Amino acid sequence: MNNEKLNKTKIFGREELREAADSLKQGELVAFPTETVFGLGAIANNDQAVKQVFKTKGRPSDNPLIVHVHSIDSVYDFVNEVNDVALKLMETFWPGPLTIIFPVKKGIFAESVTPNQKTVGIRMPNQLETLLLIEMVGFPLVGPSANLSGKPSPTSIEHVIHDFDGKIAGVVNNYSEFTQVGVESTVVWPTAERIEILRPGAITQAMLANATGIEVLEKSSEEQMKGTTIASPGVKYTHYSPSQPVKMIDPSHSLEDWKDFINETDLKIGILAQEHIISELQTNSIGFSYYSLGSDEELEQATQRLFAGLRFLESSDCDVIFAQAFEETDETHAYLNRLSKASSSMI
Repeated sequence: MNNEKLNKTKIFGREELREAADSLKQGELVAFPTETVFGLGAIANNDQAVKQVFKTKGRPSDNPLIVHVHSIDSVYDFVNEVNDVALKLMETFWPGPLTIIFPVKKGIFAESVTPNQKTVGIRMPNQLETLLLIEMVGFPLVGPSANLSGKPSPTSIEHVIHDFDGKIAGVVNNYSEFTQVGVESTVVWPTAERIEILRPGAITQAMLANATGIEVLEKSSEEQMKGTTIASPGVKYTHYSPSQPVKMIDPSHSLEDWKDFINETDLKIGILAQEHIISELQTNSIGFSYYSLGSDEELEQATQRLFAGLRFLESSDCDVIFAQAFEETDETHAYLNRLSKASSSMI
């Protein structure tokens, strides 16, 4: 593969999936859509292609990759065991935003997919174009988020082109403004006795407990870092951060507090908040850049729009971003997890 800048990154339509699959089989990188974020795809048995994913993203080589499959049945070809809990999770939540950690068979995937690892994270995305693409390739794809490492994840095809135009062979079109979920998948490690959440996402602790009837615990990044190896991405390194500092605004603050925060600084402000907050601030003729997280009646919109908002405000002339935080609930947990990783402080 040519490691330097390509002539142009192609946008593959649905009728061009075979061409995208051929590019992947030849060791090229092709970004693909999922319901969570866009992934930077490479065929998972080509070590050179997988290493190129790390290089193109600027991703540390010890940050684990997730492997994407097109069916539940195919998982058995790549892992040593599928326990009853893992099978129940697959049957309940796949295709969907859930990654499951399995004991990996040696010698199946490229060495750089699971360096010094005895496990691999696998998921089946809920995106028809991508499931067809994987099937056409004939082998699973690695697919870390298709963005420069450390930056906000891509939830639109424009985000991918912004970061990688001319650096990858192509990107598969999802014909949508944004991906459906907007943050990366939940990552879990299931055993017979309990499920450990290694990275929160749209599949919540309550959903996992209801599906399996066993204990579900969330393992903090700090706890995971104490181990000899890290099984999940999103644990060890800085993630999701725009160039400007991001300050989370505690949900206890009133609209008057928001106005005071803006008026007390000479810096140019970017606001990432729900529509009612932005509208109220605008009526007071306070000058600022802004990006709406949607209606306060639809919290899932905030999660869907989080990364798009951070990217939009990064491209504005603001010096600092004030981002709305919410009370901690199952529904807001993934949003708060990603925003806290992007933020420098809470006000």
